[in-house]
Amino acid sequence: MTLNGYKKVLNKLPEGVFVFDDKLRVKFTNVAFRRAFSDTAKKSGTLSQTLACGETGKCGENANCNYCAFLRVMRLAIAKKSEQTETVHTSVKRAGHTAQISFRIRILPLDTTGKLFLGLIDGTYQAEMEREMLTAQRMQQRLLPAGKSMGGIPYAYMYIPCFGVGGDLPDVYELENQTYGVLADVSGKGISAGMLSAFVKAGFDKKQPALDKAVTALNVKFNELNQDERSYITVVAVRIDKEEKLLRYVSAGHNAPILLKNSFGINEIESPAPPISNWREDFIYQESIMPYEKGDLLVLLTDGVTECKNAKGELFGIERTESVLLQSHSAEDFIGKLKTALTVFSGGKFSDDITAIAFDL
Repeated sequence: MTLNGYKKVLNKLPEGVFVFDDKLRVKFTNVAFRRAFSDTAKKSGTLSQTLACGETGKCGENANCNYCAFLRVMRLAIAKKSEQTETVHTSVKRAGHTAQISFRIRILPLDTTGKLFLGLIDGTYQAEMEREMLTAQRMQQRLLPAGKSMGGIPYAYMYIPCFGVGGDLPDVYELENQTYGVLADVSGKGISAGMLSAFVKAGFDKKQPALDKAVTALNVKFNELNQDERSYITVVAVRIDKEEKLLRYVSAGHNAPILLKNSFGINEIESPAPPISNWREDFIYQESIMPYEKGDLLVLLTDGVTECKNAKGELFGIERTESVLLQSHSAEDFIGKLKTALTVFSGGKFSDDITAIAFDL
C-alpha cells in the first residue's frame, strides 16, 4: 500500500491519529484528530498549531507548555524510545471556546531509530462532543436577557440548567413602551430541549402586543414542527402596563403559578390552559388582567423551582418559595435569596432546569 493509501485508511478511523518526530514536529493528523483538536484543517505543523492551544513560538518553549498533557507523554516516549500510555484531563481550545475533556494518549515508536512516533487518541469522539456541547451552551447563553431594566421596569432572573444546555428560556423585552416577560419550559433536557427553547425564542412574536394572540400563534407554529405527543412547551407571558397599573398575562400549561407580592401578602395567579403542543391544535388562548400597585413584586418561575428535591426526596415547594419572597425587598434581592435557598436545600444538586424572573413594579 502506498503512503497515500495508508493516509486514506487512517482518515476513516473514528479515533484520533497523529504522527510526529523527535523534534515534536507533527507530520500527519487524521480527520478525527483535526476535527476534535484543531481550529483549521492543517495536516502538519507544530504541536501548538495542531492543538490550536494559542501558544506561539517553538512548541515546548512557552511557560504554559509545562502543563500540556500531549507534550508530557510525547517527550517521555521520545526520551525512552518506547511505548507510553497515559490518561489525561486537560483543556482544549477551538474557535475561542475551551472544553474540559478526558482521553487516553498512546504513543508508539514507528521505527527503531526513535525518529518517528505514532499517537493514538482514545476518546476523540467524546472530546468532539464536549466541544459541541460547549458551543451549544455558549449559543444558548446569547438567548438570555442582557440587562437589569426594561421599559423602566427593573428585573432580575436566575437560570440554572441541570445540564450544559437547558430547556428553560427566560425573555424580557419592550414593545410600545410596555414591558413584557416570557418564561418557557420545554419537555425534556439537554440538546433536544435546547433546540426547542431556541424555537420559542424565534417563534414568539414580539411585535404582537396581545399576548393571547402571540401564544396562540406559537401553538400553530409548534404544530407545524410535527412533533410527537411527548413534546410540549409550557409558557407564561406577562405584559406590564405602567400607565394603567395592570398586569395582562397568559399561562399555557405552566403549572407553577405567577406570584405577586403586595401589601396584603402574596397572590398566586393561575390560568389553567393546555401547554403548547399537538394535543389541542386549534386551542385559542385567553388573556387575563390583574391590577397591581407601585412597590409590588412580580415573579415568574418554572416547576424546576417548586419541584427541586433535597437528599430525602422532599420538594422545595411553593410554600418555601413564597417564604423567600416575603423576606425579599426587590427583584434582585428575591433572585439572590431564592438561589441560595435552593442550593442549600438541594446541596447544589439539581435534577431539572431552574429558572425564575422577578420584576419590581
